[in-house]
Amino acid sequence: MKKIERKDIWILLVQVAVWAFIMLLPLLATLVSTHDFQATKTTFMATWAILHSPLAMYFVNFYIFGPYLFFRRKFLLFAVCNLLLTLALNYQFLYVWIARDRIPELPEMTPTMWIGFFIGFFMFLLINCFVAAIAIGIRHFMRIRQIKQQLKDEKAKNTEAELAWLKNQINPHFLFNTLNNISSLCQIDADGAQDAIAQLSDLLRYAMYETNKKMVPIEGEVEFMRNYISLMKLRCNEKTKITTTFDVKQNMEIAPLLFISLVENAFKHGVSSNRPSKIDIRLLQNANELIFNCENTNFPKDDTDRSGSGIGLENTRRRLDLMYAGRYKWEQSIEDDIYHVRITLRIKD
Repeated sequence: MKKIERKDIWILLVQVAVWAFIMLLPLLATLVSTHDFQATKTTFMATWAILHSPLAMYFVNFYIFGPYLFFRRKFLLFAVCNLLLTLALNYQFLYVWIARDRIPELPEMTPTMWIGFFIGFFMFLLINCFVAAIAIGIRHFMRIRQIKQQLKDEKAKNTEAELAWLKNQINPHFLFNTLNNISSLCQIDADGAQDAIAQLSDLLRYAMYETNKKMVPIEGEVEFMRNYISLMKLRCNEKTKITTTFDVKQNMEIAPLLFISLVENAFKHGVSSNRPSKIDIRLLQNANELIFNCENTNFPKDDTDRSGSGIGLENTRRRLDLMYAGRYKWEQSIEDDIYHVRITLRIKD
């Protein structure tokens, strides 16, 4: 059995209020204009005689025939039930027609009077059909809105689940690459490796405990990137030139770990042990835009090296699609063996 929600009660109360207003309006008009309670009572009886049938048609179609017949595509049964209900609610017409010879107070009906009688009967049928159509139309409108909201909620849940999956991929990916770097460092600088492990601990603490929110303060992300870049510098020699620029406001928020895969990519593909290398990373704010720039020398990996397989970059683009759809621009190019990537985010609409 479907649980009755608060919004269902409010919908019922609003409909009852509307019909009560329609029923009481003629009474109030009569009372104000005549100040005659007998006339007001007569108006009420006439109003009820006219509107009780459409009133019943509305609520029966809205709560029974519509949900259980019309929207389940039982159109023939829906039409038959409405016809039977209409005849039952307007039984007085059928009674007059069937028992016309046994009603002593019924005046002798002329053909013209019978024509008027049947015109009135069909007018009541049309009114009932019109009210039933209104009830179905309102119910259909509410049903479409409910379906759209359910689809929206489902899409939001799927998006959140996908974002969580992508972010969970980033953490192991980031850890895998960082541990590779520390492993290499252990062979040449044991003390530096110990310091790097402590710094890695701080980075992982942030990645695990500070990025569970949909958005995080920009200063936390900047500090995370600074520490990560500092850690990556440990495995670079004097032939590598690394520059960074961070110029953002402290009250901004962005998606967590959004640019770290691009920084990883720069160190994987931009550093050579025997050739001059450079990495330039910039994060700047321009009005309501956040601009991430990264330039690095390009040393492509061979097919046997899976450390640069591009998993992180694919995840970054997917996260941008999900969280900043229509609000970001991705530009990348390789010119003169220099890889350039630029991401422009519109933080506020």
